[in-house]
Amino acid sequence: MRFAGIAFGLTALVATSATAATVENFPTQGVTVVSGKCSKLVVGKLDASKGCTGELASVTGPDGSVTFIFTSGGKMLGFQGDGRGIKPGSQKGTAQLPIDVISTGAGNKMSGVEAKGTCTFANPYAGKPVAIECSAKSPKMSFNGSFTSDGKTPRHK
Repeated sequence: MRFAGIAFGLTALVATSATAATVENFPTQGVTVVSGKCSKLVVGKLDASKGCTGELASVTGPDGSVTFIFTSGGKMLGFQGDGRGIKPGSQKGTAQLPIDVISTGAGNKMSGVEAKGTCTFANPYAGKPVAIECSAKSPKMSFNGSFTSDGKTPRHK
């Protein structure tokens, strides 16, 4: 499983009582893997879209933080924000998570940078494909990820 290492490294962050605002119970507490298709993953001038995996992780921490994690070529890109700041999206059934931190790296070598942006999402398990789109900018570069779920039931890690 591609997310086994990430999930193991993040288990200390997994919520047991966090209550983030959600769209039809998504994101859920803990670590959840969404299956589907990644269509875009760009960090600055590096386009990692071709190697982007067909799985996206959603992690909700004990402090209410929510992180959407994209992976490509053994590396990850995480879009993190305060789940208590989730607001309704512009389209019915969608929500927006304000992003304030971008995490990048592989294995135990992770780093974070302050960035501003949003992730727009809907419940990926409602039986139909939905988009999860994230974009953020730091003072030095931009970050973009687009993923479409397959609509199937979640797998908790």
